[in-house]
Amino acid sequence: MLLGRDRQRVAVDAVLDRARAGRGGALVLRGEAGAGKTSLLRAARQAAGDFTGDSRRVLLCVDDAHLLDLAQVLDLLREVEDEPVVVLIATEGSAHGLPCVELEPLDHTTSVRVLRDLRPGLSAELADDLAHTACGNPLALVELSRSLSSSQLGGASPAPTSLPADSSLRRRLRTRLDALSPAARRALAMVVVDGDVDVDTLVRLPDVGVDAVEEAVALMDPRPLVRETLRTELPLSLRYAAHAALADVLPDGPRRTWHEAALTPGPRDAQADALARAAGAARSRGDYAAAARDHGRAATLTTGSDERARLLVASAADHWKRGVPVRARALLREATPLSDHTELRALADVVRGGLDVGAGLPDTAARRLMRASADLLSTRRGLAITALGFAGEAAAIAGDHHLHGQVAEIAAGLRSTDDPPGPALTLDHLVGTAASYAGRHEEALPALRSVVALADLDPTPQSKIWGGHAAYILGDAAKAHELAGRGVAAARESGLTTLVPWALACRALTALMADQHAAAHTSAFEGVHAATAAGQHNAVVDHLVVLALLAALRGDADTAVHRIGTAGEQIDHRGLGRCGTIGAWAFVCVDLARDRPTDALRRIPPIAAGGVHAGVKAMAAPHLVEAAVACGRPGSADRALRRYDSWARSTGSPGRLALAHRCHALVSGGQEGEEHFDEAIRLHQASGTTMELAKTELFHATRLRRTRKPKRARELLRDAVRHFEHHEADYWADRARAELRLAGEPTTAPKAGRAAELTPQQSQIARLVAEGATNREAAARLFLSQRTVEHHLRNIFTKLGIRSRVELAKVFT
Repeated sequence: MLLGRDRQRVAVDAVLDRARAGRGGALVLRGEAGAGKTSLLRAARQAAGDFTGDSRRVLLCVDDAHLLDLAQVLDLLREVEDEPVVVLIATEGSAHGLPCVELEPLDHTTSVRVLRDLRPGLSAELADDLAHTACGNPLALVELSRSLSSSQLGGASPAPTSLPADSSLRRRLRTRLDALSPAARRALAMVVVDGDVDVDTLVRLPDVGVDAVEEAVALMDPRPLVRETLRTELPLSLRYAAHAALADVLPDGPRRTWHEAALTPGPRDAQADALARAAGAARSRGDYAAAARDHGRAATLTTGSDERARLLVASAADHWKRGVPVRARALLREATPLSDHTELRALADVVRGGLDVGAGLPDTAARRLMRASADLLSTRRGLAITALGFAGEAAAIAGDHHLHGQVAEIAAGLRSTDDPPGPALTLDHLVGTAASYAGRHEEALPALRSVVALADLDPTPQSKIWGGHAAYILGDAAKAHELAGRGVAAARESGLTTLVPWALACRALTALMADQHAAAHTSAFEGVHAATAAGQHNAVVDHLVVLALLAALRGDADTAVHRIGTAGEQIDHRGLGRCGTIGAWAFVCVDLARDRPTDALRRIPPIAAGGVHAGVKAMAAPHLVEAAVACGRPGSADRALRRYDSWARSTGSPGRLALAHRCHALVSGGQEGEEHFDEAIRLHQASGTTMELAKTELFHATRLRRTRKPKRARELLRDAVRHFEHHEADYWADRARAELRLAGEPTTAPKAGRAAELTPQQSQIARLVAEGATNREAAARLFLSQRTVEHHLRNIFTKLGIRSRVELAKVFT
C-alpha cells in the first residue's frame, strides 16, 4: 500500500518511462524503516508489466540495500547505462552519488487521512494522537491502527504509546537491540530511563565509554514511540541498573531524586513532594518541559488517588502549554477515573478545552470551558476568567456568534472595577468583540479601547494577542501589529509554545491590515510550521487560509485555490467557521480574478446560516461590492456596504475609510464617484496601504479612460503598476499594463537583470530549483500551486537572462 507517496511514485514512473524510450538508469529510494520503500518497489514491479525479455527492458529492484555490498550493483550500472535497464535501490543508508528520492515522514494531515482510510469511524482526537505517535511513519500508522482495541476506539482507554508485540518495526528494533554489546545496551538503557541524559555524562561512566555510546547512538531515537518501545524491550534489571548509575553521577536536583526514588521500596511520597516543588519552580521560570516531566514523575510516586490525579492534570497542563497535546490528552485520560473532586474535574476540563481549541472541535471546547469557568469561579476566579476568555475564543473560531454572545453576557456580569489588568482585559475583550460582531460598533469602542490600554500593563502573551486583536478591530494598524509582535515574543520567552501559532496568526492579520503583504506572508508561513510542531492543527488551518487570502488578493488564483483545498477538509471536519469564512473571502477574490463576479457574490452565506464569522464577512465587504458592480447588480451589496461604512466610521481608520470611499465610488457615477475616488486615494496614501491604493488607482483610471480622460488615467496607472510590482501581484500588474496600453501608452517587457533583482518569493523558488527541487517539490515546500511555480520560473529566467535550470544553478553557486 502506497501511503502519501505520490511524489516518489512520479519519480519512479519517470525512470521507467526513460527505459521505455531506450535509456535506463538508477534511482535510490531512501528512508527509514517503514517509510514505504518496499511498497514503492512492489508498485514499480506492477507498473513494469511490459518489461520482458522480448522488449529487452529490465527492472532490477534491490531492497534493504544498506545490508548489502553494492559494489557489484554499481559496476552493473556502469555497464548498462545505455541499455533499457532500470535499477531501483531501497536503502536506509547512503545513495552512493546516485539519483535519490527521499521518503520523508508524512505530514499530519496525510497521516490522519491514512488512518481514517485504515479505520473508518476513527475519532478526530484519536486520529490526531496516533498521527503524532507514529511521527509520519506509514508502517507505524498501519501497525498502530491495526492494534487498536474496542475500548481504545471508543475513547475509554488511552491510545497505544508503543508498537504492538507483533509489529515488524518492533522486531527490527529488537534485532538491533540484541546485536548491541553489553556496554552499548547499558548506555541505551540510561537514555531510555532519562531522556535528558547527555552524551558527556554517558562517556564518563566507567562501564560505558565512548565506543559503547557510538555503538548505541543509532538507537538513541528521541521519538516517544521508539523510546517507549525500547523501554518495554529492555530487561527490568537493565533499567534498574541504569537508574542506579545515574543516581550516583547526577548532581542534587529533581533528576537525581527521580532515579533514587526508582530504587526505593515502599511509599515514596517525600520524593513525590520534592519533585512537585521542583515542577512548580520550573513553571515559574517558563520551563514547561521540566515542569511536565517532574509533575508526571511525582504522580507516579504518589499513593493518594486525589493527589495523583492533581499531579497528572498539572503535568497535562504543562504538556499542553509546551505544545505536546498527545501526552497531555493521555495524562488527562489517566487522571479522570482517579478523582471526582469538582475543582479537579474543572481544572482537567480547562486543559481539555484548551486542547480542543487548538486541535479539536472548537464549539465543544467553548461549552466545556464555560462549564469549567462556572465551577472554578468561587475558588479560583482568575483561572475561571481565563477559561471564559478561551471559551469566547473557541466560539469565535467556530463562527458561533450566539454562543460567543452567551460568553460575553457572563463576562459583562463578572466585570468589576477592581479587577487586575489580566482578568479585566479578558472580560473587556469578550464584551467588546461580541458588540462588534453584532454590528454595535459604537457600543464596542469603550471595551476595546480598554483592552488595548490594559495590554500594555499585563505582560502575558495572551493579553498581547487579545490586545492586538482589539486594536485590529479599532483600525489602529500600527498598535495592532506592535502588540501582535510583542505577543509572539512573550509566548516564546515564557515557554508557552502552544500560544506561538496564535500570536503569529494575529501578527499576520495585522500586517495584512497595514497592506504589508510580505510581512503577513512571513508570519503565516512561519505560523504553519510552528502550529504543526506544537500539534495545533486548527491553527495550521488558520495560517493556511491566511496564506490563501494573501495569494488571492495578489490575483494568484491557482495558489489560493490550492491552499484552500489543503485546508478545506479540516475546516469542514472540525467546524472551523472563522477559517471557512476567510477561505470564502479568498474565493471571492479568486472569482473576481477569474472574471466570475456572480459566483463571488454567492461565496459567503448569511451570518444567520451559522458558522460564518461576522467580523471576517465585514472585512470582505469591499470585494463583495466590487463583485456586485462587476455583474451589474450594485444594489445586492448594499447591506454589506452599510455594515462596513458603520464599522469604518466608528474606528476612523484611514485604510478602512479609503476602502469605503472606493466602494461608494464604484456604485456611484459622475462627479460624486470622482470625489469618492479622490478621497479614497488620499486616505490610502495617508495610511500607507499601497496595494489597495494601486487597486483604487486602477479602478479610477479605468473609469477615467472610458470617460475620455486618458492623461489622468495614465498617471494613475503608472503608479499602480509600480505598486503592484512591489507586492509581486503579477495578475494586477498585467491588468494595469493592459489598461495603460488602452489609455494610449505602450509598455515594455522587463530587461534581464541579476539575482539580487528577484522578488523575495522568486528568490525562494529560484534557490530551491537551483538546489535540485522539482517544480512539484518547490510548490509543496512553499504552499504554492505547481502552475504558480512554473509561472515564476518563466519570469525568473527572463529577469536573469537565462534559459535552463543548469544556468540557474550556476547563478546561485
